[in-house]
Amino acid sequence: MTPEAENVTLEDLRRRLTDIDRQLIALVAERKAVSEEVARVKRATGKPTRDYGREREVILGAREAAAERGVSPALAEELLRLLIRSSLTTQEQASVIARGTGSGRRALVIGGAGKMGSWFVSFLASQGFTVEVADPAAAPEGVARVADWRSTDLKHDYILLATPLGITDAILRDLALRRPPGVIFDVGSLKSPLRAGLMALRSHGCKVTSVHPMFGPDTELLSGRHVVFVDLGNAPALAAARELFAPTMAEQVVMSLDDHDRLIAYVLGLSHALNIAFFTALAESGEAAPKLAQMSSTTFDAQLDVASRVAQESPELYYEIQSLNDYGAESLEALSQAVERLRAAVLSQDHEAFVALMRRGRDYLDDRRSQAERRA
Repeated sequence: MTPEAENVTLEDLRRRLTDIDRQLIALVAERKAVSEEVARVKRATGKPTRDYGREREVILGAREAAAERGVSPALAEELLRLLIRSSLTTQEQASVIARGTGSGRRALVIGGAGKMGSWFVSFLASQGFTVEVADPAAAPEGVARVADWRSTDLKHDYILLATPLGITDAILRDLALRRPPGVIFDVGSLKSPLRAGLMALRSHGCKVTSVHPMFGPDTELLSGRHVVFVDLGNAPALAAARELFAPTMAEQVVMSLDDHDRLIAYVLGLSHALNIAFFTALAESGEAAPKLAQMSSTTFDAQLDVASRVAQESPELYYEIQSLNDYGAESLEALSQAVERLRAAVLSQDHEAFVALMRRGRDYLDDRRSQAERRA
């Protein structure tokens, strides 16, 4: 150890770490600026925003460089993935703004003060729409607001409903009587409860479709996210709704109303029910949470994390998703039968039946993963 090193104090070392942290932030800012230029060049040359091959090269290169310097390759990969995600977010937002498909056009968001409504307000505003919010609650800052949509002229190019499921159908039916000229769509998680209103709009000759964004209001990057479009037989409305998401990297899926709710019974209904059953069993087990925490495992912690997030969601919304879906009973029955088969295999000590359950699930999930990798 050199004399200089011996004289280094803890405060000296902390100051060096602070300087390095500042340099890292400066490099991240520089990387963000370069990402904006990359987005500009990609738009000018017509290249897609996301390049999976390039991402793989960057991550493998980072892992190799990390290993050469004695840094954990896993840490390097995690860091690069965060930076790539930030870069993609920057590029996607720039693409949405640049397309400006809404420039000079108007949009009305009924329920625009809510979480998902606010997301769409920002999304539409970024495309150049003049956005108006109809909501009894306060609108996002800088956005025109009316308390009741009936007081507007309804001559908007897009009318979007981001209202609770319990009132959306009535609004759709009222809109049908007014026959607005623009494109009308809801963003509800279920479509069964909205069937009457959607069909009323169609029968009155309105440009109607239905949309289900498969992401939450905190989402910034749509890469890897799905947006489901329900085809109600009005091709212009469907195309106009899809065009809103064309500048993004969201994966667009078109299906019928019945197919949507049948699948949602598993995608949302089953997953919600499983987590509700999980934390209900824990709450009624008589085991204290601190003791369970001392005995936690990787699987338990992961499941507990998901269940904890579910427990924080709106009970009213989750009840609607379970109870208002015409196909909801199907997934609940499947869950009940699966639990009973597992219970029977364990209580009867049927080793073969238990193994069969595990293997069938593994094969199903492996096949699903392979299909996802092929799509990527």
